[in-house]
Amino acid sequence: MKDKTTTTEQAMALIRTGDVVTTTGFVQSCIPEMLHAALEKRFLQEGAPRDLTLIMCAGAGDSKGLGTGRLHHDGLLRRVIAGNFGRMPKVAQAAQENKICGYNLPQGVISQLYRACAAGQPGLFSKVGLHTYVDPRHGGGKVNKVTNEDIVSHVEVEGEEWLFYKATKIDVAFIRGTSADRSGNISMEREALTLDCLAQAMAAHNNGGIVIAQVERIVEDGSIKPKDVKIPGLLVDCVVVADDPEMHRMNYGVQHNPALSGEIRVPVNAMAKMPLEQRKIIARRAAFELPPNGAVNLGVGAPDGVAAVANEEKVTPYITLTTEAGAVGGVLAGGSSFGSSANADSIIDQNQMFDFYDGGGLDLTCLGMAECDAQGSVNASRFGGRLNGCGGFINISQNSRAVVFAGTFTAGGLRVAVEDGKLRIVQEGRNKKFVRLIEQITFSGPYASERSQPVLYVTERCVLQLTPKGLELIEIAPGIDLQRDILDQMEFKPIMDNVTTMDPRIFRDEPMGLMDDLLNLNLPERITYDTERNQLFVNLEGWSVKKMRDIEDLSRVLSEAFDKSGQGVNLVMNQNGFRIAEDLQDEYAETVGKMLDTFSASVAHYTTSAFMRLKMKETLSSRGVQPHIFESGEEAQQDYWGS
Repeated sequence: MKDKTTTTEQAMALIRTGDVVTTTGFVQSCIPEMLHAALEKRFLQEGAPRDLTLIMCAGAGDSKGLGTGRLHHDGLLRRVIAGNFGRMPKVAQAAQENKICGYNLPQGVISQLYRACAAGQPGLFSKVGLHTYVDPRHGGGKVNKVTNEDIVSHVEVEGEEWLFYKATKIDVAFIRGTSADRSGNISMEREALTLDCLAQAMAAHNNGGIVIAQVERIVEDGSIKPKDVKIPGLLVDCVVVADDPEMHRMNYGVQHNPALSGEIRVPVNAMAKMPLEQRKIIARRAAFELPPNGAVNLGVGAPDGVAAVANEEKVTPYITLTTEAGAVGGVLAGGSSFGSSANADSIIDQNQMFDFYDGGGLDLTCLGMAECDAQGSVNASRFGGRLNGCGGFINISQNSRAVVFAGTFTAGGLRVAVEDGKLRIVQEGRNKKFVRLIEQITFSGPYASERSQPVLYVTERCVLQLTPKGLELIEIAPGIDLQRDILDQMEFKPIMDNVTTMDPRIFRDEPMGLMDDLLNLNLPERITYDTERNQLFVNLEGWSVKKMRDIEDLSRVLSEAFDKSGQGVNLVMNQNGFRIAEDLQDEYAETVGKMLDTFSASVAHYTTSAFMRLKMKETLSSRGVQPHIFESGEEAQQDYWGS
């Protein structure tokens, strides 16, 4: 049997000038640091290999020179195809200065392209990236002027538009595991994530290339159980042991955390409580959109605070948090451990997770935003003179059933204070985020609206929502001045048809009782019956239909109310501040509207929102329901019943 263990020097000597190299890693986790360092060392000593093409999914570095950031030296790279450039700023700078060619493609697309390469396929058909900067009609993902080759094309298949991503054959794969035997069989028992190591190894091997694995230890042949082998030895050419523990950290901030690798489960009720500042305010408001029994993805930054809020409010058991890196369930980790999860239910490969996401498996995602325009389009990839990259943003935002973009209203020095349940802007941020023209379209508002995708924009001081006419301001934090703190800090004026106050519980440093809201436990309290007038009053003020479960719960409590009061009651519905997710309009009309029309003697809706009145009229009428929609409760009763 061939002994595949070797030194880093011997492994690096196999890489040739012009090779296509792929490497693993996610943000700061699971990075084969020793391999990156060895490649850098060889180049600095020998001036070879040169003109490499680097392919990677997510960022893999600390943004200060580690990870793929080591590969910035002039001449080492000729081309980069990556989902993220922010973790290797000097490589990004080289691309911005036209010293290398570069493509910024969606992370999930690159992840899935590994499988296409492994199968010998020419590329990948996907709708991911349509109407964004990745679409060849808007740049094709090229990051500079010297990048000329088109690797993304717009095609039509059976009357539908698709993007075709060309596969790039791989010569060298850097992967990482925990244990390896001398035959090259690799396990990952102490790794936080498995990522795309198997697909990358298969892609390189099937192209006649080489696979170099960095591991923590060598074990006796046959000691790794077959089902624990993540990468079979037949795919591996070289195994290198990280003799320096610093070169094999779980992530740059943690040497090893067994809760993140699934070796143990830890109590989570002792997790540190977030202070009530802007990040927690945003996370708290976003948490009201969580779907019970649904699959949720959280982005980095302000969005990852939602996991902490969910844990604090004890709703984590009722939702399934996931990461694009492959973690399912548990409590999502933040900081240097972002992408992993403590007490996860499962860890799957990254490409499989993107299959789940792209196919519509996500019920909600909460993502960050750098810029937003009046049409609701978001830039999260290139701004402020920096080439950051989209990461998994495009896959996730385009395919999640509902989207919450979360971030501060302004950026650069913003400081706020919460005093007596009110928000005060202590120091305004230097940079406006709601602008007339965004630098790059990472998320297309018009495309989302066309597909009736529910989208919210949550900040510390207000909430906006996407409508067919553009952004609408729907909530303002208590203590905030509309003109000074919101309109003066935007480069466009949003729709302001019916603005309400953000839930005051968000601004009190105590539990919010979020579970009652998410599970609609208080919904029956919104319904009262007046025996004398035979009138059933349904108070839906400030309530939202965010998911199918909400329609089911409302139908149930209405049915119970009709059973108690009898059929033929006069129904009045207060729908001030009421919101129905775009993709549930028809279902609401079909289920709730038909029920009201069937069991009520008369039905009157009222809301001060002219847009909502029009929307409800269109929705109900389209389903054969005759709506009576008024501007106020008094009008609903006086004009409709003459009382």
